[in-house]
Amino acid sequence: KGRVGEVYNFGGASEMPNLEVVRTILRLLGKPESLIRFVEDRKGHDRRYAIDFEKARQELGFEPQFDFAEGLEKTVAWYCEHREWWERIRSGEYRNWYDRNYGGRGEA
Repeated sequence: KGRVGEVYNFGGASEMPNLEVVRTILRLLGKPESLIRFVEDRKGHDRRYAIDFEKARQELGFEPQFDFAEGLEKTVAWYCEHREWWERIRSGEYRNWYDRNYGGRGEA
């Protein structure tokens, strides 16, 4: 159904400030809000994200299957259940793999 070269955004019909997303993740992990560290915003900082998926709805018949809260809960649960996946990234193993496979490609 999609058209070659077109861009389609997929999301849900909810908006939540970034800080509220962080607070929700901490709550799901059973962690205190005292872990939040406020830093100076970068230029053009986004305070929230709102995906307009109307084009995907109209052209592809897309409809969200989960609301934001349920999707975030499922995402956090997946990361908790697949610790070995992200531990490799955190340990630097991923960086080594990336450098072996992609190192130097962006250099002039």
